[in-house]
Amino acid sequence: MTLRPRSQSNCQWDLVALGEVMLRLDSGDSRISTARTFHAWEGGGEYNVARGLRRCFGLRTSIVTALADNPVGRLVEDLMLQGGVDQSHVRWVPYDGVGRSVRNGLNFTERGFGVRGALGCSDRGQTATSQLRPGDIDWDVIFGEEGSRWFHCGGIFVALSSTTAAVAAEAMTAARRHGTIVSYDLNYRPSLWSDVGGMARAQEVNQELAPLVDVMLGNEEDFTAALGFQVDGLDPDLSRLDPKRFASMITEVTQTYPNISVVATTLRAVRSATRNDWGALCWADGELYEATLRPDLEVYDRVGGGDSFASGLIYGLLAGVDVPTATEYGAAHGALAMSTPGDTSMVRLDEVISLARGGSARVKR
Repeated sequence: MTLRPRSQSNCQWDLVALGEVMLRLDSGDSRISTARTFHAWEGGGEYNVARGLRRCFGLRTSIVTALADNPVGRLVEDLMLQGGVDQSHVRWVPYDGVGRSVRNGLNFTERGFGVRGALGCSDRGQTATSQLRPGDIDWDVIFGEEGSRWFHCGGIFVALSSTTAAVAAEAMTAARRHGTIVSYDLNYRPSLWSDVGGMARAQEVNQELAPLVDVMLGNEEDFTAALGFQVDGLDPDLSRLDPKRFASMITEVTQTYPNISVVATTLRAVRSATRNDWGALCWADGELYEATLRPDLEVYDRVGGGDSFASGLIYGLLAGVDVPTATEYGAAHGALAMSTPGDTSMVRLDEVISLARGGSARVKR
């Protein structure tokens, strides 16, 4: 395996993530527009990976983020404390009383059902995390003095403002300088890019960051929308799965960016909001590995499935298992995470290993 993680004994952290942590307000069985009560969770693409590695896989993780210092920020803090991710690198920004200059991000989510797709409505302008700038974080302390085996960031964070991509580049450069593996989830969100240049700007930013990445992650659409590589025969409605169509694209990605050692993608065909075909691919060392396809998977809450795939895959790669096994861990963790509410994983390592080995949902007593 090309990746060579740093020794665990020389690092305080197994993984450090950089990203925004929002307050998710879940309308449950109702629609956002008609709900009268909401369930509160914490969540964010990059944070979800760190939390999954901490709670499910028992690794030592830390989050680099920023929060406005008000009761909403402290609620997010309390939720993160339950998740166990270290908060020593959270920047607390003074609150102005009404949120004119700084605020905390909100993410309203409805799960969808049947023919009605899931829906997210974010409210995250002028957030504390979006205002991070190069020089705000001492990355040499994090990766040098403290030490981290892995660093994770992604396309959601870099889309937050005109400064966040430069912060990500600064962090990734420092991580590589200290021998830390860098993973990046393309995570293309049209709503984040729509008023700052759209897909063209997303591709420009991600193409600048790609030379700093060791492990590139994404879903079926991300490699085209966020990085500009075309996938032959990709259905616009994602109604079918064909792993072969990605082989030529992955070859092109790794030829363009020879620094990338691993490329991994989730495969999802949406039969309905509550029934998806679910699978995953991982390319490493010139070989393409396919995880067990789970057709007609029943989905309770699809948000965070890709993040949970990432954390399961990263766990396997850090644990030193072979790439096919690591890919199975990722796919199993993603499938299990979508069986529970909220962005974050609520499953156990033994459940992931059991499902990855072909276990069933038979009752355990």
